[in-house]
Amino acid sequence: INPVTGPREGGTKVTIRGENLGLEFRDIASHVKVAGVECKPLVEGYIPAEQIVCEMGEAKPSQHAGFVEICVAECKPEFMARSSQLYYFMTLTLSDLKPKRGPVSGGTQVTITGNNLNAGSNVIVTFGRQPCLFYRRSTKHIVCNTTASDEGFEKVKVSVRVDKAKIHQELQYEYVEDPTILRIEPEWSIFSGNTPIAVWGTHLDLIQNPQIRAKHGGKEHVNNCEVQNSTEMTCQAPALAVDPNHQSELAERPEEFGFILDNVQSLLILNKTNFTYYPNPVFEVFNPSGILELKPGSPIILKGKNLIPPVAGGNAKLNYTVLVGEKPCAVTVSDVQLLCESPNLIGRHKVMARVGGMEFSPGMVYISPDSPLSLPAIVSIAVAGGLLIIFIVAVLIAYKRKSRESDLTLKRLQMQMDNLESRVALECKEAFAELQTDIHELTSDLDGAGIPFLDYRTYTMRVLFPGIEDHPVLRDLEVPGYRQERVEKGLKLFAQLINNKVFLLSFIRTLESQRSFSMRDRGNVASLIMTVLQSKLEYATDVLKQLLADLIDKNLESKNHPKLLLRRTESVAEKMLTNWFTFLLYKFLKECAGEPLFSLFCAIKQQMEKGPIDSITGEARYSLSEDKLIRQQIDYKTLVLSCVNPDNVNSPEIPVKILNCDTITQVKEKILDAIFKNVPCSHRPKAADMDLEWRQASGARMILQDEDITTKIENDWKRLNTLAHYQVPDGSVVALVSKQVTAYNAVNNSTVSRTSASKYENMIRYTGSPDSLRSRTPMITPDLESGVKMWHLVKNHEHGDQKEGDRGSKMVSEIYLTRLLATKGTLQKFVDDLFETIFSTAHRGSALPLAIKYMFDFLDEQADKHNIHDPHVRHTWKSNCLPLRFWVNMIKNPQFVFDIHKNSITDACLSVVAQTFMDSCSTSEHRLGKDSPSNKLLYAKDIPSYKNWVER
Repeated sequence: INPVTGPREGGTKVTIRGENLGLEFRDIASHVKVAGVECKPLVEGYIPAEQIVCEMGEAKPSQHAGFVEICVAECKPEFMARSSQLYYFMTLTLSDLKPKRGPVSGGTQVTITGNNLNAGSNVIVTFGRQPCLFYRRSTKHIVCNTTASDEGFEKVKVSVRVDKAKIHQELQYEYVEDPTILRIEPEWSIFSGNTPIAVWGTHLDLIQNPQIRAKHGGKEHVNNCEVQNSTEMTCQAPALAVDPNHQSELAERPEEFGFILDNVQSLLILNKTNFTYYPNPVFEVFNPSGILELKPGSPIILKGKNLIPPVAGGNAKLNYTVLVGEKPCAVTVSDVQLLCESPNLIGRHKVMARVGGMEFSPGMVYISPDSPLSLPAIVSIAVAGGLLIIFIVAVLIAYKRKSRESDLTLKRLQMQMDNLESRVALECKEAFAELQTDIHELTSDLDGAGIPFLDYRTYTMRVLFPGIEDHPVLRDLEVPGYRQERVEKGLKLFAQLINNKVFLLSFIRTLESQRSFSMRDRGNVASLIMTVLQSKLEYATDVLKQLLADLIDKNLESKNHPKLLLRRTESVAEKMLTNWFTFLLYKFLKECAGEPLFSLFCAIKQQMEKGPIDSITGEARYSLSEDKLIRQQIDYKTLVLSCVNPDNVNSPEIPVKILNCDTITQVKEKILDAIFKNVPCSHRPKAADMDLEWRQASGARMILQDEDITTKIENDWKRLNTLAHYQVPDGSVVALVSKQVTAYNAVNNSTVSRTSASKYENMIRYTGSPDSLRSRTPMITPDLESGVKMWHLVKNHEHGDQKEGDRGSKMVSEIYLTRLLATKGTLQKFVDDLFETIFSTAHRGSALPLAIKYMFDFLDEQADKHNIHDPHVRHTWKSNCLPLRFWVNMIKNPQFVFDIHKNSITDACLSVVAQTFMDSCSTSEHRLGKDSPSNKLLYAKDIPSYKNWVER
């Protein structure tokens, strides 16, 4: 029974919990008595057989306590129950309230004292006509918060009602004028706050918990105040929300500055104040060793800056406390140093400076004791000093002979260090500038044309049978005519067996029990079964659920950790689950998730192509993957070439952005992307089938190739030709011509300039096709016969013959890791959009994939069946089921969904995004350190937000 006490006047809502309390409300509608008083059951609180909520009637003066009695249907002894607890009628009284006055704006917490104040179920307190918001109560107290008075400054009666009982006691509360702030001093502080401020005003003693506030950059900080009397209080200045790593050296004014005084709104923002914040004091360490040696009585000097705030009038002073060990010292302050008279101590002690809530230790002081020397000691020291001077002179004479050579070596080393320092500084500056690049530049460049979705048939075949373009299931039965009838009959009989659940389950289990049944075989069988059953998905789902249930039983019986379930494709069921989601989530991919996935792919591809990409190693200037990052300074320029439209020669030339360090194949691919940007990849010409023709202003035409007779070879390294190699200027006209149209023959000697003819004569006559040797994917193709190794932007030094000079040309490679951060920041919006579409239930519209909820409910049922109540295990099952088995596959392989080409650098970046996606679905906490993989460090701050999306 709850509550077990109440007022005699009734109105208390009593909650009764028990067993067999009627099957329907009418069974108990008029058969509940509490302490002999009728208690009217309320239908809204009734839970069949478990709970009754009833409202008490009025008790007679003779009734004091009693049991709860309930009849079900008929009031016969066998249908009646009596409680073991007693219900008591109480008389409630009031005696006092504190405080007895408060501001007219309200917000004062008032405590009303009395007896039996915890009786009943509902409390209403009013001050005059205004409610006092109930906070808590006990036997002796009721605590509530006053609201603003609309009757002005006056005394009002306090009324307390408990259920239907009105407690009669003459208590009064006085609304008085709101506090005001007249003056604050000083009107400045430092960024860290916690400096004392004196405040003068009126009625300040009315406020129970005064606070001071400052808002800057959208962030608010508050600090506490202490009331001295009605006209004065002292506060500690609030901190100002500034970035500690990029702290301004200039004074700042907060956007808002004021006081939180209960509900007084007028003082939240003070318009009259010019409160200003100055930079925090900064101290320097004593020296690199951190230990300062002193003699007794010598002052300790702490150097720094901003030690005295530059307040107008020059009377600013901060309260510094400097401790040497545990003892304070007297302090004298100037703008750049602090002088501390060291206390009478000897030995080693830590120095600690405190100001404005900050603490800083510049290091340790070692105060050595005075030790007067005897005459023999002085003579010994003098002799030793003389011998030491003689030794030093001898060493200097010997050193002088070699010093000239050392000076030359030192100067050379100093020049190398200066060059290295300037290059590092330049690279850091470039990386920071890239990080600030406006994301709108990338968004505006993305083409808004239709998304090249693959049709359902191609999409399913690429997921079910990856890497197989022409699978036998797409072709007619290929058997000789005399066997065709028998084979077709056998297949029909086998199809009937496949549609028998008992046979199909036995068939799969028998296959899996064979030792020769490999992982590849399991995947093929699962894909073939789902292909056969795609028109009977209800039956396929039933079979899949049975196989998954068996897999869960097997996993738990083998004592494996439950979280390992569905982690790898080790059974037919796991591959069938992937294929099941493939069938059922196609609509969701096409209507919802496809667009942000395609936008992410395009954004990655475009951002990678803004900088150099090594055609051999696949490394790029812009990357999300540390393994695919060019860690070397590459000088390049962006060119805009005018390309003749191959479909319409008379149409305007198409401008294409190219890098002068691009290979000829890379140029051809960028031109094809520009010309056929709205055409699916499979319908475009291939770069290998086209030649790039440079049409010079003189009328000469030249075929450009990755390799020709002009290709440079140095020390067994052959470098691929680039636009810079051919010295193609900005604004040049180029054209793509088919290889069948032999451009070499089309160029006659009369149109080629003298210089070009002499340099490229043999090349123009050459009719081979070097481009056919290049592919769209990075490659390492050393010429094994001649021992020549190919390179483009950086040499692949895995061959073990790297020169010391080449090593020296590389900078501190970790400096270039800032480019990962710059690239990540540029692509952040596209990653966020994709993750939000997948994780959110609010953006899915009509394509809400019910298959996901269906499978998750099935996993919850299996967890309940096996008494697995650990939410982390359930979460991991679902993560392994959907994100790992389906979404990671789609993110890493967008070519399964779209008609596109994916190169190796885009694949590496998508792999980083996919790993971040899986980390976001994990319940385990990743402890990161300086040795953690860069891809985990890159998204470390974003993963907690993504995890919140998953939980939501």
